Amino acid sequence: MATHLITGSGSGIGEAVARRLHERGDELWLVARDAGRAKELAARFPGARTLVADLANPDRLSWALSHQDVPDRLDSLLHIAGVSDLGPIGELTTKTWNRTLAVNLVTPAELTRLMLPQLRLSRGHVVFINSGAGLNARGEWGAYAASKHGLKALADSLRAEEHTNGLRVTSVYPGRVATPMQADVQRQEGDEYTPDKWIDPASVATTVLLALDLPRDAEVHDLTVRPGYSGG
Repeated sequence: MATHLITGSGSGIGEAVARRLHERGDELWLVARDAGRAKELAARFPGARTLVADLANPDRLSWALSHQDVPDRLDSLLHIAGVSDLGPIGELTTKTWNRTLAVNLVTPAELTRLMLPQLRLSRGHVVFINSGAGLNARGEWGAYAASKHGLKALADSLRAEEHTNGLRVTSVYPGRVATPMQADVQRQEGDEYTPDKWIDPASVATTVLLALDLPRDAEVHDLTVRPGYSGG
């Protein structure tokens, strides 16, 4: 039975990944923003353990985790939580920049640092759910794209540094996925949310499990997932 620590398991891709791993009997450690959310996740995924930590405040992560039980070993660390605030560079405030970079980049870096001993012990796997915006930046996506470009650099550097320790590192770059965050993006863009146009979170979960379950003689570095033709 493998042990996984997951951020963003409350909805969207994170929930789909957690559901698949839970269904096959793996041990889950789910990060929640507060005690109430932790209780909800524990009820949704019976047997899962929870950790309370504010991902928007990476400076407090070490303190928060030091006051809770954490796993002794980890087979995977799955960075799936994220935020997306759009707007032209000329209008983005430092508050937006700091929040976006904190959740999407600095917290994954800090949480990885804190969990490296457990990951090294099991020669584990770190998965970063990135975005198409981590490969190409468009207008009004500056803060989000910058955070995701940084996340790609984080993953690439981590892979180079930890290769001799047996760690595998994978970045997944989904296109638009039918999630609550995508609904908010559509609102910000002034468009109607049409989930049937976008990737099902379960399809991204399948991609993540493909990387996790690959035999030890191989490693997936980058996976790009795009909406397919639905026939509609």
